[in-house]
Amino acid sequence: MFFIDTLDVTGLGNRSYLAGGERAAVVVDPPRDIDQVIAAAARRGVRIAYVVETHVHNDYVTGGLELARVTGAAYLVPAGAGVAYPHVAVGDGDRFEVDAGIGLRALATPGHTPHHTAYALEENGAAVAVFTGGSLLTGTVGRPDLVEPRLTEGLARAQYASAHRLAEELPDETVVLPTHGFGSFCSSRRAEGAGSTIGEEKASNEVLLRDVDTFVADLLAGLDDIPAYYTHMGPANAAGPAPVDLTPPAVADAEEIAARLAAGEWVIDLRNRVAFAEGHVAGSLNFEAEGQLATYLAWLIPWGRPVTLLAASPDQLAAAQRELVRVGIDRPAAAATGEPENWTGERLASFPRATFADLAAISTAAAAARPAAPAAQPGAPTAQPEAHSDAGLRHPPAPRPVVLDVRRRSERTAGFVDGSVHIPLHTLPRRLHEVPDGQVWVHCAGGMRAAIAASLLDAAGREVVAIDDAFDAAGRAGLVVRTHVDDGDSDPAGPVVRTRAHSDDSAAEQAGPACRTHG
Repeated sequence: MFFIDTLDVTGLGNRSYLAGGERAAVVVDPPRDIDQVIAAAARRGVRIAYVVETHVHNDYVTGGLELARVTGAAYLVPAGAGVAYPHVAVGDGDRFEVDAGIGLRALATPGHTPHHTAYALEENGAAVAVFTGGSLLTGTVGRPDLVEPRLTEGLARAQYASAHRLAEELPDETVVLPTHGFGSFCSSRRAEGAGSTIGEEKASNEVLLRDVDTFVADLLAGLDDIPAYYTHMGPANAAGPAPVDLTPPAVADAEEIAARLAAGEWVIDLRNRVAFAEGHVAGSLNFEAEGQLATYLAWLIPWGRPVTLLAASPDQLAAAQRELVRVGIDRPAAAATGEPENWTGERLASFPRATFADLAAISTAAAAARPAAPAAQPGAPTAQPEAHSDAGLRHPPAPRPVVLDVRRRSERTAGFVDGSVHIPLHTLPRRLHEVPDGQVWVHCAGGMRAAIAASLLDAAGREVVAIDDAFDAAGRAGLVVRTHVDDGDSDPAGPVVRTRAHSDDSAAEQAGPACRTHG
């Protein structure tokens, strides 16, 4: 009798697997922090006989090499992967006996990478599950553009062929067990559901329902941004990752934290965004421990920049360390836990949080405060607007806020607040100078990325308001939400609020969808 245990790596949207029989097991695509894998095997009372990689990963640092070393397991890596350490090179059709009656069969499935290999788990020679890595995912496929731009279309076509191979060669009841797809940027689209079978994928997955040319065209058109840290993951995995050190970092006091900030290092506050907005060390940045910490911190930080972590508790700090080593941020330079008052000798910084309804209200007030243009007399020539200064007005009008949208381009295409400025979060650190003058109201799809952006702006000395609200509330609040046309969609005049004069504008009723799992 076989078993399969799923090991979720939720922050990265990935899964690893422990599978086997009564005495021995195989581990598929293990995370870098291998202690949890070893613990899972101990609970099952099995020996880890094989450690398997479906491909050289681009989105996280593998624990496969270290796990094989510690357990004495054979390390299976697809032939052609180009790794620099001893391993068993796996070719198409190779079979490995895991336990009595339980085996693995390798299936070459290029597409996500040129060397990608899936593994069918067989009981008494019949496939019961297939570890598909980044090939056939739940409702989608892995993206083909992470290796080399010139290879992308060819890999997309290979991905199509690989998915069809799995569908044709495996029984419909075979369980599909991908590594990517649960919020991972390695997925071409977000995978839905907890699990699937080959038969279910045949009935619902577009790769198995469309012709190759249509599928490839749509796949390439829908590819999203690639996290910047991916460029470091593949080489690290090919070279052979070092063992991790999860012991607590050196403790930093208020004086050291101030010195690290002054030196240009990144001081990361891991507390939730509500607590951070209410009071934080000036210059620190907010990446919530409960959010996609590893993805967004690794994406935004200049690679190799020292990191100091500020956490509400030792447990929160330890969890953050574990998540960061998975993407190659190995050791924090220092850390502190407790309350922010103990992390600085200065007064705590803060900024307000708001909703889209608050934005609509302040935008309406700003518009109402501006003097109305004089009505034209019949027969009179049309007056041209004249330059004027608000300094001469008895009551200068309230300035309209700058609305900053930090979602990705793919999200903005579905709908955006009219008049908003678009700077995706992953580009914001190098584009802070492009944010117009004035109070900045920053939003994303749900609040988490807006909090990161607000902390970046706050650290740069800008007056900022973090909109902690779902984007689909923007239209309901009275803000005009339009459909993206091109990159010239920002308007320095600020957001438009629906009034009686244009309340019948059907475009204003369009509200963009919340961002998948990215907040």
